[in-house]
Amino acid sequence: MTSIDKQDSMQKQKKVIVVGAGPAGLMAAETVCAAGHQVHVYDAKPSACRKFLLAGVGGMNITHSEAYPDFIQRYYDKAEWLDSAVGQFDSVALCDWIHQLGVETFVGTSGRVFPKDMKAAPLLRHWLKRLREAGVQFHMRHKMTAISASDIEFDHLGEQVIAHGDAIVLAMGGASWPKLGSDGAWLPVLAEKGVSITPLESANCGFYSHWSEHLQTKFAGSPLKDVAFSFVLENGQVVTKKGECIVTKDGMEGSLIYAFSKYLREGINANQQSSLTMDFLPLQSQEQVIKKLQNTKPKESFSKYLKRTLGIGGVKSALLYEAFDKNAFQTPETLAGCLKAVPVSFYKTKPIDEVISTAGGVCESSVDARLMLKALPGVFCAGEMLDWEAPTGGYLLTGCFATGRLAGKGVCEFLSV
Repeated sequence: MTSIDKQDSMQKQKKVIVVGAGPAGLMAAETVCAAGHQVHVYDAKPSACRKFLLAGVGGMNITHSEAYPDFIQRYYDKAEWLDSAVGQFDSVALCDWIHQLGVETFVGTSGRVFPKDMKAAPLLRHWLKRLREAGVQFHMRHKMTAISASDIEFDHLGEQVIAHGDAIVLAMGGASWPKLGSDGAWLPVLAEKGVSITPLESANCGFYSHWSEHLQTKFAGSPLKDVAFSFVLENGQVVTKKGECIVTKDGMEGSLIYAFSKYLREGINANQQSSLTMDFLPLQSQEQVIKKLQNTKPKESFSKYLKRTLGIGGVKSALLYEAFDKNAFQTPETLAGCLKAVPVSFYKTKPIDEVISTAGGVCESSVDARLMLKALPGVFCAGEMLDWEAPTGGYLLTGCFATGRLAGKGVCEFLSV
């Protein structure tokens, strides 16, 4: 390369600041760096991807293998908006990217996709190594306190640091993991600049319910397995999912209840309470249940009768008594109807700092198609800062990777003008 070519290359190279060293921020950094720009990543914590690493402790569910038309609908009413990001970096593309890092993946029985060793750390280690070798520079323990279209002010160990960039990507997460950096502290900073933001709320969360003293004392912490939950939407559509969860002293936690968190939360917001029904025998029809219940024995107690005929006991039996009066169990027909549709009501979500993710964030109307803030040209947003949510199962991570990539591409387009 001649000296003139080098000078021309230097003039074309711009400085880009990425705030947030999670999956969305790092993907934006990689995309911008690949276009030849200088990238500086800032994060409030001492190391990158702390939430990502913690989420991977029990098995790193990176994405989901279901067909794209179904996959994109997991983003609920924001599916059309996120299609521009996820459609360009779907589960197949994400897996290809992981394989390029030297990490193999496999599809579990539920369709969820995991790294072969089930761990997040090796994937992150390979990724950070590649980013550093490409020239990405990291600045840890920098917490954003103010922003303009080209400058960001950070607090670094009690000292003020001001960084200038030709473009900025914000990817600081929601507010569900404050100890790991996602504390939502960016919200008033952006609101002050005229950015429209939907209030952050609990998502993929447990819920509070009013249990009897008996259930609290005897069955708190009991797993509720082999059940199906159903929720009726406003349009009359019934959403049904099978799985399991935990009955806690004050409500429910676990993957199955998380899958209904958006519906239940919105119901609580509108009516101060929200309900769903539980099918304790989802693999059996009502007719099959009735037939088994007709096999009675003289002088047999009700609890032994339920256990012998249908295997119902423990926490399921307790929940049955919570929902119905004993008079509803007088005939096999009425008892079967109860077992196939046990109502349960909830009155509040678990606190935002105890949940997996958050709903709300920077509104769709606040950004353009490239995820650039309309109120701050040259500043882009990605990841859970944006107003979308998704269930667990790899959809959250895919959304973060995909929006990070789209924001990175948006930065490159912005700088090329």
